[in-house]
Amino acid sequence: MSISAAPAQVRKLVGAFVDAPDDRLDTEFQQLAGAVWRDGAVTGLAHPAVRELATCFDAVDNRRKGYLAVLLGLLAEAEYPATDGPVATAVGDGLDTYIGLLGGLDAGDPLGLALVYLLAHFPAGRDRILAAAGPAGAGLDEDDHSRLDRALAALDPDRPVLGRVFPSPSAWRTYGTEGDFDQRWVETMSPDQIVRGWQADTRTAFAGLGAKAHWAVRNRTSPATPPAVTFPPGDRIPRATDLDAGVFAAHAAALRCPGCGGAFEFGRHRAHCGKCDAAYPITSGILDLTKSTAGDQADDFKFMLAESPHMALFYELVARPNFLRLNGSNWDGAVTPDVEDAYIAQHVRPVDGPVLDLAAGAGRWTGKLADTVGAGRVIALDLNGPMLSMLRARLAGVPALMSGATPLPFNDASLGAVLCWNALQAFPDDAPAAIAEVGRCLRPGGTFTLMTYRNSDDPVYRHFVASHTFSQYSGGPRPFDLDTLKESLAAAGLRIRDEWGPGTFVFITAERV
Repeated sequence: MSISAAPAQVRKLVGAFVDAPDDRLDTEFQQLAGAVWRDGAVTGLAHPAVRELATCFDAVDNRRKGYLAVLLGLLAEAEYPATDGPVATAVGDGLDTYIGLLGGLDAGDPLGLALVYLLAHFPAGRDRILAAAGPAGAGLDEDDHSRLDRALAALDPDRPVLGRVFPSPSAWRTYGTEGDFDQRWVETMSPDQIVRGWQADTRTAFAGLGAKAHWAVRNRTSPATPPAVTFPPGDRIPRATDLDAGVFAAHAAALRCPGCGGAFEFGRHRAHCGKCDAAYPITSGILDLTKSTAGDQADDFKFMLAESPHMALFYELVARPNFLRLNGSNWDGAVTPDVEDAYIAQHVRPVDGPVLDLAAGAGRWTGKLADTVGAGRVIALDLNGPMLSMLRARLAGVPALMSGATPLPFNDASLGAVLCWNALQAFPDDAPAAIAEVGRCLRPGGTFTLMTYRNSDDPVYRHFVASHTFSQYSGGPRPFDLDTLKESLAAAGLRIRDEWGPGTFVFITAERV
């Protein structure tokens, strides 16, 4: 394409968007956005497009302004961490206009959310932008205000606060009380790692604002207000207690040693493999299959279980609902805990054998599983000790295994059903192998019921999801390609008998054939 042809093409794309009827507006926006921005990078048409967009910005209605604000934010973000690149500078020429518009909008207005996302990319205007946004709770809600504030902030290399952007900085300030424990890993980071971590956090702040704004603009509505969080004080958080060894022994026929596949004999504080002589500790009703020990107690494991019970609740009550909003496109709150409960109750249909909650977390949906099939049939499995400790505190009769999903510590065709709820995306690279293990362990006719997420059909929304990273930079969301996920189920001998997918959710129940 010649340089001289570029402005003409830009004018055509912008004109098609501006003049589009409402039922084609999103399609024309995708055409325009795809021509100037792809997968987080600008194209050669981006710079002339900014000038054309600035020309028409004041003349279009608020819905179109919202789309254009999202696109201008994407173009400015593409040059981050630089904030003075040619495209960002051209976008910033309209700063007075964006700030002026923001000051006259109600909290949660789709255009207001889009303008906040756009303005988050201009730290040089920090004071003016925050003044226009108003105090937290009056203009923007506290979460979005804290994301904006963080996006516009400068790194203090001597006192870096890292990994506290998702779900929002305000959530960490309000509920993340175990700060010393959470920030120990920062002390091990080099100066370069700190800078990279800060930049990843900034991108997460951009993405949190952008995902919400883009959804609101596309759907022409304000996102739903999340339910208030009731967070107990630390001295009222329950603790796990010991469990009678007979509860584990009741599932002995299904369980096997992860090292050699041998059978277990269960004592009060350990499980012993008669084949390889390995012994695994049982503490507070949790069998730790990640390592063997010759003793009856594993003091380091006990310490870990007691170390951060608060963070298990933080995940469940604060992070998880925001994760559903982001990954499930659930900004309208259509998928509620009651909806999830109802799906589990309706679709988990075990044959004979124990029922496994795979990657059970803190046990909220393990409890629903126990209500559905009976607590005496349920085994919980997760790799996170504090989460399992919270699960055990809630569900006194449910045994827990600290173990990964590949391999599962169960014999072939030994399980009656498996639940994997809001978890498969936590280990996406291992998901095909984990699904294969589920297929191996299920008895014929047993069900595998899961809830996870698929990639959005919208490349802009996909970008916002992929731009998130979480605390300790262990990675961000990795939604599935739905066809690939179905191929893994089929390869494991699992036939889908129910599928449902509001937004970008994936609810599936498959049966072992």
